Order: sequence, then structure tokens, then C-alpha cells
Amino acid sequence: MYSNAYTYKFITILTGIAALLLSMAATGLRDRQEFNKKIEREKNVLISVGIYEQGLSSADVEKRYRENIHSEYVTEEGALTSDPQPLQIFVYGPEDSPKGYVIPVSGKGLWSTIHGFLALQPDLNTVAGITFYEHGETPGLGGEIEKDWFTSQFKGKKIYDQSGRLVSIHIAKGKALQPDDHTVDGISGATLTGNGVNKFLKSNLSDYENFFKSNR
Repeated sequence: MYSNAYTYKFITILTGIAALLLSMAATGLRDRQEFNKKIEREKNVLISVGIYEQGLSSADVEKRYRENIHSEYVTEEGALTSDPQPLQIFVYGPEDSPKGYVIPVSGKGLWSTIHGFLALQPDLNTVAGITFYEHGETPGLGGEIEKDWFTSQFKGKKIYDQSGRLVSIHIAKGKALQPDDHTVDGISGATLTGNGVNKFLKSNLSDYENFFKSNR
């Protein structure tokens, strides 16, 4: 007959093997997850400046991103630097004559933290594009913020008014009654999501105002 000691030893060995296999699997999955997140970020930066095409492979996304985008940081004074700072910015095109700038945007919606990228033309006033790619908003309602019908409205809008005041872009409650350079139609049934986006877009853009003033 087997002793209790043998049984305990067998269980301990089996548990150790299982733990090792789970640890190896978790490490492998974590690496894959981080890679997928990186590709998703790069893809959305490309979408925001209008140079992403449906069906691009991960390798193609990496290549196109590397050829067109470079990451910089913004100092408190509004200058660009390669030294890590709290504010990151992505420059589209050659360093000596950029085609645009991409700003990470994020904040609370109704149910989740929403992440995205807002691209500005070289005048640092006109929106070239926007994308929301990571959120937990309600499908069919707040989740519509990621759809092209919604994000395409931002193209050509202005973040500064005629007096030079930073006003950001405002999402209306439903259809905008008086369309202008700073307002887009809202999403029916998703007012709270729209309010959240309004709030964090204005806050995020305000963080970069020294950069805008120094380079406009």
C-alpha cells in the first residue's frame, strides 16, 4: 500500500508542474497581449492621420508607423524633446516639416475609461482625425464613439475660436442645432458618454496649450 507521504509527495510534484506550466503560459500570453496592444495603438495613430488601410498585417502596421510617425515629448514650456516627459506627442511626417501632430486622449465615459488619439494639422488648430479604440461603453449607444460615422464628423473642426481661445470640440446632445466649427452631432441615447468625452478632450488639449502657442 502507498503511504500518505507518497501521496503528498505526488500531489506536491503534480502541483508544481501545473504551476510551472501555467506560469509559462501566462508569460507567453502576456508578451502576445502586449504586442497586440502595441499594434492596436500604432494602428489607431495611423487611422487618426488617415494613412491606415483595412487589412494591413501587423508587420505592415509596424512598417508604416515606423516610416511615418515618430514619438516625442512636450516640456512644460511647450518645446519638443526626446527625453521622457508626462506629455507624449506623435509627429506625423518629417521632423523639419511635419504633416501633423497626434495627441493621446483619454478620460472617463459612462462605464469606462476611453482611450483614443486626436490628430491635428500643422496649424495646430484644424482636426485631421480622431479615433477611440479602447473603452467599455455600451454597444449600440456609447460604444458608437468608435464608429466612422461619428469620428468622421471631427475632421476639419477647429479647437480654437476666432478670438484665439481654446474651446476644443463639443459633442452635442443629439443633432447639433447650430452646426459650427467646434460642434459635432451626438449619439442618441449616449448623452453621458458624450459629456465625458467633452470633458476629457478639453482637459487633454489644455495640457498641450503651451505647445500649441509656441508652434502655431
